[in-house]
Amino acid sequence: MKFSHVAIEQMAVELPPEVWTSDDLEQKLAPVYERLRLPYGRLELMTGIRERRFWSHPIRPSEASALAGKKVMQLAGTRPEDIDLLIHSSVCRDRLEPSTAAYLHGLLGLKQSTQIFDVSNACLGFLNAMVVAAGLIESGQIRRALICSGENGRPLVENTIAQLNADTTLTRNSVKPYFANLTIGAGAVAAILTHDSLVPAGTPHLLGGVVATDSEANRLCEGDTSGNALAMQTDSEKLLEAGIALAARGWEAFKQEMGWDENTPARVITHQVGVRHTAALFDKLGLDRAKDWQSFDRLGNVGSVSLPATLTLAREAGAIRNGDKVALLGIGSGLSSLMLAVE
Repeated sequence: MKFSHVAIEQMAVELPPEVWTSDDLEQKLAPVYERLRLPYGRLELMTGIRERRFWSHPIRPSEASALAGKKVMQLAGTRPEDIDLLIHSSVCRDRLEPSTAAYLHGLLGLKQSTQIFDVSNACLGFLNAMVVAAGLIESGQIRRALICSGENGRPLVENTIAQLNADTTLTRNSVKPYFANLTIGAGAVAAILTHDSLVPAGTPHLLGGVVATDSEANRLCEGDTSGNALAMQTDSEKLLEAGIALAARGWEAFKQEMGWDENTPARVITHQVGVRHTAALFDKLGLDRAKDWQSFDRLGNVGSVSLPATLTLAREAGAIRNGDKVALLGIGSGLSSLMLAVE
């Protein structure tokens, strides 16, 4: 897929105020650590995640998304009546029905003619929403889209801690599927995509990308509700292996589609999982690790928020400059990979 007139007018991140370090989590897991004789410090050592953030009060995904949505509209100088399309794209949703976008629409005070819906695809949802919005902009159906995602991993992490401490039958092997839960964080991000005729020259552009899917890996990471709580189990080793293999196939297609090679991007932004995943991905694709920019060390894995938030934070830090070509390498459980080119 390629786009000729899709500008990324503005992006914004909203970070929760409460910080939980990996040491904090291990202290909360003291009963299982002591019983299984697990070494303290292993969580940060194995993942590179020093801390993650959580909302300090119960918050709905729509409310978290609204924080980022209001911020991005203010930064762009965009009025509620300027938004033709609203997409909510997080893993977390207010409920099954109606769409979370229906609540978000009201919180943002958007016009009645704004088209609304949710896009959900695990950690890949935000990038999928960008592609959907870009297609509608390119075709002339809309002029401006607002994409929001608000993730709240705190209930999952708290339920995992309670479950692990209560289950005295766990072994070192049977505890492994729960390990990925402890890397999850919270946050919100929003972006405004616009037809480039409406923005100044030099505004970042979405150029195109490719998709690769491996549905044979759809059972390697599964999350659901368990009673009134959230539950997730992950085969981290097999997921890593399958994810890297899928990314390698996607990268070859991406280079061909965009006419890029390993040296083209000035910066590479990936879905933020951890240090092992990042190292394996860059090595497999033949990319220079110096082009990586990370947020997982201080935010953890924030689901669909991770990649776009990292892109935004990198720009704010001056790690991405005007004219830079940037590769966005997204992946989500299922497995599905979406790689996008931005300039």
